[in-house]
Amino acid sequence: MKSLRSSWATLVTNVCYGCGILIAGALTPAHATEPVDFANLSLEQLTAIDVTSVSRRPESLENAPASVFVITADEIRRSGARSLPEALRLAPNLLVARVDANAWAISARGFNNSIGNKLLVMLDGRTIYTPLYSGVFWDAQDIPLADIERIEVVSGPGATLWGTNAMNGVINVITRSAAETPGTLAKAEGGTRSRGGSLRYGAGLGEDGGYRVSGRFLNVDGTSTARGAPAGDGGTIGDGTIRADWSGSRGRWTLIGNGVGADDAQPMSGRKRLGEGSLVARWSAGEGAPDITAQAYYDHIHRNEPGLFRENLDVVDLEFQHAPHTPPRHHLLWGGDYRAAFDHVGNSPALAFLPADRRLQWLSLFAQDEIALATGLEVTAGARLETNVYTGVAVLPGIRIGWSPGTRQFVWAAVAHAVRAPSRLDRDLYVPGQPPFLLKGGPDFESETANAYEAGWRGQVTDALSCSATLFRQSYDDLRSIEELADSSYVLGNGIHGHVDGIEAWGFWRIAIPWRLSAGWTVLRERLAVRPDSHDPFGPRSLGNDPANQWTLRSDLDLGDHADLDVSLRRIGVLPNPHVPGYTAVDAHAGVRMPSGFDLGVSGTNLFDAHHVEFGNPTTTASEIDRSISLAHRRGRPGLPRRHQRAWG
Repeated sequence: MKSLRSSWATLVTNVCYGCGILIAGALTPAHATEPVDFANLSLEQLTAIDVTSVSRRPESLENAPASVFVITADEIRRSGARSLPEALRLAPNLLVARVDANAWAISARGFNNSIGNKLLVMLDGRTIYTPLYSGVFWDAQDIPLADIERIEVVSGPGATLWGTNAMNGVINVITRSAAETPGTLAKAEGGTRSRGGSLRYGAGLGEDGGYRVSGRFLNVDGTSTARGAPAGDGGTIGDGTIRADWSGSRGRWTLIGNGVGADDAQPMSGRKRLGEGSLVARWSAGEGAPDITAQAYYDHIHRNEPGLFRENLDVVDLEFQHAPHTPPRHHLLWGGDYRAAFDHVGNSPALAFLPADRRLQWLSLFAQDEIALATGLEVTAGARLETNVYTGVAVLPGIRIGWSPGTRQFVWAAVAHAVRAPSRLDRDLYVPGQPPFLLKGGPDFESETANAYEAGWRGQVTDALSCSATLFRQSYDDLRSIEELADSSYVLGNGIHGHVDGIEAWGFWRIAIPWRLSAGWTVLRERLAVRPDSHDPFGPRSLGNDPANQWTLRSDLDLGDHADLDVSLRRIGVLPNPHVPGYTAVDAHAGVRMPSGFDLGVSGTNLFDAHHVEFGNPTTTASEIDRSISLAHRRGRPGLPRRHQRAWG
């Protein structure tokens, strides 16, 4: 049993570590437009932001019937975040833990794990989870943060519109149109734990279009373990992106090409390397919100984890959606998606995926109708049919109801069914890589299922105070278990069930024109158990490690017209198994923005704590996350002003 725990821990710790290559960028000054002073906007103006992740079409955040939080471009800049996972800490409805210098564990509503598999993540419409284990290699998700328009974080199932694996939430990263980023923007940053830079150039394309080219490079120092030994996990990552947006007589077009490379150290097993390239093409037509949208993308990923596996993955995805003309009280949306993945794994003595070559296919059709029953009362009902090569057809229904009893109040409720389809890890994994196998995938492993029940309230209490709160219960069945066989080997099965109850709440208080406070609070109560017919000796602790409570408090203060000071306090509760002590972290960012295009920012993380463990086993190889200070200099045009930069919940 001890050897199994060791083998499983090695797999969980290492299978999603990231890799590296570098891309350099020169720093070139240019003129800039003055940023909009969003501190002078009222909360009513700021809540006018539109979101697309709840209904697959633009709708006002204040009337979206879901637990959705929007991270704006301005908040990302003011936070001093240096990577996408760091920016995601701004969402109070996410669990975000740093595993080591490059790896992260990120989830919503529990089940946080470095191979977490219940959260759908999209980047400009491209799904970025891997079919290897149905999760995200966060060490490979590198993007210039200045290119991001907003990040929509929806907690709760989104399977009706977005498909399997949108079981506990959806993260939708949306970058700016190229037409909004003309000119040159250059950034250099350095600090006690990392250093890097980025460069972006944009120009017009036609009458109302544009293109941009951007690149980024970041070098991160390695961490130390809780025992004081070097973890050997530092590395470099870089990316390059080209995007073009333009309109024609037959619609609007977007073309996005992206390449990412990384070269990172891997504890005890040498260098791990990653190369990824993608191309997204999107066309839409219609008045106002697009009536028809068609999208295609191609992904190629090469990943080399020394001593574990090598993977070459090619993904092709075709998607279509249509919003036909309907009677006045209806808003119908339907569409379909086809995705094919061609996966080849180079196996090792430590573990194997058999067969080494797999062709995976997903085909889905969905439809949803939003029905206005009365003034301020709307019901949204939909369903999705989706097939996969392992378990066949899944039916994913959902219904949401929203009611606006007054001009500043919104009440909503939802019931939805979601599944997490089997991945290659569930069916094809073998540890070690040759007989006799200690652990193997389950030949009859079924989809994990969830039924979610949610109720929420969103309101602008006064002109200066707005709040959002959600109560939820998610009931699970057929969760992954580790079944012990008669010969003392193990096979993956579906032997765990139970439910998770929780509260998600956040609010914003404008104390004065230049000063705003925001707070967030999440409570989780997990009641998961092994079914009576299961022979799993480990139980639910193999599924994740979550705090029962976490909260954040953030102060955003404008110091005159061209300077700001932002301080955040976050408290993460104890992780129960393995035991990781709770911690409190203070982060701060001070910035100066001049009309000439000169920006200077100083950031500090964990300011009053020299180091702490956020994830892993502190008694063995878990990394200590150190205090860090960084200085960033940016010169150029950050982009044309957006109409709004803050959402209330």
